[in-house]
Amino acid sequence: MKPLFLSLLVTSSLAAADLPSVVKQELPSLVSLYKELHGNPELSLHETETSARIAKELCAAGLEVTENFGGHGVVGVLKNGVGPVILVRTDLDALPVKEQTGAPYASTKVVKDDLGREVNVMHACGHDVHMTSFVGTARALAALKDQWHGTLVMIGQPAEERVLGARFMLRDGLFSKFPKPDKAIALHCASDMAHGTIGIVEGFALANVDSVEIVVKGVGGHGSMPHLCKDPIVLSSQIVLALQTIVSREVKPGDPAVVTVGSIHGGTKSNIISDEVRLQLTLRSYRKETRTHLVDSIKRIVKAQAEAAGMPADKMPEVLLSDDSATALYNQPELCQEVRGYIGAAIGADNVLTREPVMGAEDFSEYGMTKDKVPLCMFWLGTQPPALVAAAKAKGTTLPSLHSPYFKPVPEPSIETGVSAMTSAVIGLMKK
Repeated sequence: MKPLFLSLLVTSSLAAADLPSVVKQELPSLVSLYKELHGNPELSLHETETSARIAKELCAAGLEVTENFGGHGVVGVLKNGVGPVILVRTDLDALPVKEQTGAPYASTKVVKDDLGREVNVMHACGHDVHMTSFVGTARALAALKDQWHGTLVMIGQPAEERVLGARFMLRDGLFSKFPKPDKAIALHCASDMAHGTIGIVEGFALANVDSVEIVVKGVGGHGSMPHLCKDPIVLSSQIVLALQTIVSREVKPGDPAVVTVGSIHGGTKSNIISDEVRLQLTLRSYRKETRTHLVDSIKRIVKAQAEAAGMPADKMPEVLLSDDSATALYNQPELCQEVRGYIGAAIGADNVLTREPVMGAEDFSEYGMTKDKVPLCMFWLGTQPPALVAAAKAKGTTLPSLHSPYFKPVPEPSIETGVSAMTSAVIGLMKK
């Protein structure tokens, strides 16, 4: 049950305030929340404590909350008269990364992953900043209800790093059991932008992603007698090189695509020819046709290379497509232009930058892929000291990226901008 008396008290005490004063008042407790979340990260599909913490915060802000939806998902609804339905999303999960930032609140958490291995866990993608900005937005919108009307739907989504959580929540009826959104917005940390700035990409912003495993089979034996064997390591090497021709020779120049072999495992000893090698690939693209072509080409090349190596019919490689996939994120230009204007009015138009699309992936795109075709806008949140960003640009060097053990957002100004940007965007989309 939500503590209604508390939410009414918070709302009444801040209702007469404007957005900057609300954010300033909430910022100390939000920074404390950030450090708490940062020090207690949880892996995808295991976000039990994180989910409960976010649900508690939404309840305290006055939202009607449903927990454990689509796994460890959280859905909060705040109705404020007649008007549009706006969805705001955050992600909850962290990564199997050992933090090396040196921050006093750094994560030292070690857990067992789905395979039973002990792994360190870190919010190396900034989801802790996302959640804290999300909570601050909930508090601010509850305090400023006199400035907007309509229905606010706020979701805490699990398993973004596995690009599964959005599908799980939609599969369980997110758009049928709760108010269906007219528009949906989200933010994501940027590791190369100064805090105090926001970046927007219109159109394709993030890529399709597909994970592929290739199981290359062979005929094992003694390393001194290769003529009696069929060596899967040699065949795998030829496959890796042949795959490089897909993007360079089969995809139209200017059509973004990536084929990366990120993992190759096979063999046990120097004088043993193994009987199997496994390759793991990530594929990136924007266009649906290109996405299909990449997979089809991989299957064709793998089969042809095996046949050229004289592999018997019962030793043909397998090409396995994983469920860990996501559709390219398309930021609706009209919605992006609206959001740009509202955020610019709040933090200064010069602080709202235009960014280039990248080949990273995000399952926020799934909310726009249903039959309802909900318009989406995900914008980027700067997290780094301005002097550090300027120095890196001048030297031509790069700062620690997302998913790096050294990625270290500056909490207070990043969260302040995140709350201000998201809240101003929602109020603008729902203004009276």
